[in-house]
Amino acid sequence: MYFEEKKKNKERLIMYCLMVVIITLLFVLILRTEVNNNSTVAEYRAQKVNFDDNVQTEEPKNTNSTNHIAESVKAIVGISKLKQTGSSIFVNHAEQKLGLGSGVVITDDGYILTNQHVAGNKYSSCYVTLDDGNTYDGNVVWSDSNIDLAIVKINKGNLEYLDLGDSDTIYLAQEVYAIGNPLGLEFQKTVTKGIISSLNRTIKIEEEMQNVYMEDLIQTDATINEGNSGGALINSNGQLIGINSVKISNAEGIGFAVPINIVKPIINKLVSEGKFDEAWLGIYGYDKEAIPYLDANIEIENGIYVAQIVADGPLANLDIKEGDIIMQIDETKISKMNDLKKYIYHKLPGEKVTLLVKRNGVEMTLEVTLAQK
Repeated sequence: MYFEEKKKNKERLIMYCLMVVIITLLFVLILRTEVNNNSTVAEYRAQKVNFDDNVQTEEPKNTNSTNHIAESVKAIVGISKLKQTGSSIFVNHAEQKLGLGSGVVITDDGYILTNQHVAGNKYSSCYVTLDDGNTYDGNVVWSDSNIDLAIVKINKGNLEYLDLGDSDTIYLAQEVYAIGNPLGLEFQKTVTKGIISSLNRTIKIEEEMQNVYMEDLIQTDATINEGNSGGALINSNGQLIGINSVKISNAEGIGFAVPINIVKPIINKLVSEGKFDEAWLGIYGYDKEAIPYLDANIEIENGIYVAQIVADGPLANLDIKEGDIIMQIDETKISKMNDLKKYIYHKLPGEKVTLLVKRNGVEMTLEVTLAQK
């Protein structure tokens, strides 16, 4: 009896030991499997990042962005077509009394970029109020109503100014800041923050009983109010990437700015030569983004649709017609009206350019001598 009981206890001990060994082995196997799985995931992620050299990563946070914004405010000015004569510039409804808008100092010797509808036409005058509160006479040295931009010159040196950014490299959801004088001088130099909501926008504006189409605009949700026109749209480095121009009046969070790159050739010539002799092709044209506003039946994939040829312009006596499509100027392909403008801004009156024009699917070339605008 004793031996039988001892035998049973021994069998139980062996079974218990076997169970412990089996459980231990299972635990080790599970642990090794989990470690291997984790190692595989980590290795795959590392290979994926290292393999794709073109992968886009989030823009590094700029820890000095607050300083950039604070410095940028100093370069924002008020522009008026009437001169303030009261004892205080902080008056109610100043934008109605003075026609006040905003401007951006772009050189230390007094060149200021703004909207054409704020400063007026070339050779007209306006009044510019600087960050220190002093007001100066301003002369409009260049203006273009088609892109709603103007450059004003004042006789003042050592000014705070904004560096020009590159509007060709901006991207959706990029953080931007709008600075201007909403509702007049009462809220001057207001900063609002937002993102780039869309690029290359075309919008229709009803102006003086006519439809005007603005193309290649930057759309932003940074708040833009009346009086902000002509103010700065800047990136987190404090660089100027656009001039605030239009707000959709019946919607919130939809504003538009003219990209800075289109006006860079003009600024460079004014700074280096003290003048800008504008060359002129003599057409009114639209890119494919604007065509649906004009005629839904017109189909265009690339190039500029010729909507009107100016009677006394350089193209008036050449074989080009309304409805033709300009595909290329010299060796440069064009898909936006602003591409064409930028190219011609680099030219001088009297220079020749060659246009590649398509009509009913047939291509032809034209040599054109640019005129003085």
